Amino acid sequence: MMKPTVKFTQLFINNEFVPAVSGRTFATVDPSDETLIASIAEADSEDVDRAVAAARAAFSLGSPWRTMDASDRGRLMLKLVTLMTRDKEILASLDTVDNGKTLSDSRGDIDQSISTLEYYAGFADKIHGDTIPADGAVVTMTRLEPVGVVGQIIPWNYPCAMLAWKWAPALAAGCTIVLKPAELTPLSALHMAALTKEAGFPPGVINVVPGLGATAGAAIASHMDIDKVAFTGSTAVGKMVMAAAAVSNLKRVSLELGGKSPLVVMADVDMDKAVDTAHEAIFANHGQNCCAGSRTFVHEDIYDEFVRRAAEKARKRAVGSPWSQSSVQGPQINKTQFDKILGYIQAGEEDGAKLEAGGKRHGDLGYFVQPTVFSGVEDTMRIAKEEIFGPVQSILKFSSLEEVITRCNATEYGLAAGILTRDMDTGLRFSQGVAAGSVWINCYDHTIAHTPFGGYKQSGHGRELGPEGVKEYTEVKTVTLAISQKNS
Repeated sequence: MMKPTVKFTQLFINNEFVPAVSGRTFATVDPSDETLIASIAEADSEDVDRAVAAARAAFSLGSPWRTMDASDRGRLMLKLVTLMTRDKEILASLDTVDNGKTLSDSRGDIDQSISTLEYYAGFADKIHGDTIPADGAVVTMTRLEPVGVVGQIIPWNYPCAMLAWKWAPALAAGCTIVLKPAELTPLSALHMAALTKEAGFPPGVINVVPGLGATAGAAIASHMDIDKVAFTGSTAVGKMVMAAAAVSNLKRVSLELGGKSPLVVMADVDMDKAVDTAHEAIFANHGQNCCAGSRTFVHEDIYDEFVRRAAEKARKRAVGSPWSQSSVQGPQINKTQFDKILGYIQAGEEDGAKLEAGGKRHGDLGYFVQPTVFSGVEDTMRIAKEEIFGPVQSILKFSSLEEVITRCNATEYGLAAGILTRDMDTGLRFSQGVAAGSVWINCYDHTIAHTPFGGYKQSGHGRELGPEGVKEYTEVKTVTLAISQKNS
């Protein structure tokens, strides 16, 4: 398949594609060959102001969006799904050229994006409050109302999928949106913006403002007329978003941040399946996954054999052009990330871990890194403590379940965890003891629209997906009506 033609490069505000007020643009680059894909309009605070004004007008009382029946809102979301299905190959190819992920992976991301929008389209007319048997001569009820204008800032590792995770619950709840895609991967978000207009969303309901984090992202986080900000990205930036929200208008905040997630392999496993599961847990999406199983804890009884097989499997992983059907791993997102990963590999060797596979650049063009496996990793090493966000598997040895739970929890993160075992009592004891928002037993990263996703500790707060996801975009209003005390 050839690289796609890029149709949309401007900001999308009030249902129109417009240039940035400053006239500035930024480059988006193909990480597989380091060539320019397109020049994208660069939003700054003035453009964010325009987008917020459009979103506020679309949210005003009496507007077409506010007066639309909830069921019609759901049907409108399904129209968008139909257009996404029609343009699935376009969207997938845009993510592949922009991000470097394989075309097969991009197609899977678009399928997940479609299923997420479908799930929340069905939720649109099922968001309701309760009646409460309150004391006194009153009738009390609650209403779940849309929180208002929401700012959404998404990362580059799953461009279209992260957009869907943000848009779907917000639209179902009746909010209006100002979205900033990652400056490294803006293309599929702009195409999705065009599809919302084609589907018939009223002007101002969805606005897309590509730009830099320090300008457009900061403007969203600190904007006085945005009611909520949802951010997915690094813990360091998440702290800045939360601080900006606090010192501006105390807007609502939900954060899905970094992780250093453990995958525990007990001695009773099927070795082949365990090696395969652990391999995909870390190497999927080139290791650029917030809940990647980046700490592989293996029981001492099977440790040596597991390491041997894990290294062998990593050496066989097909790295190459993301457009090739034979490739399962493409390039890292950019040179900054490429250099960071190679730096961590060097640190692992310097700290005394044993390099079992990989460890170097793959090829001489593009940001490709060999799938890398370390054994002999200790908890205090940088590769065991810090989020690498790349194809580096760190294999640690443990002796008992109690010990490994303690070690799994000895981190500032708490996004996800997994365990592989034939003993369900062991699996459930682990799930209760580990501090993580998602726990997988005998699988890993099985994340779908139905299941809430989010972190403990510095992996963020709030939840995306599932019924909890839509609650992040609603306010609870209590309405109490006094009942007349007239005698009959």
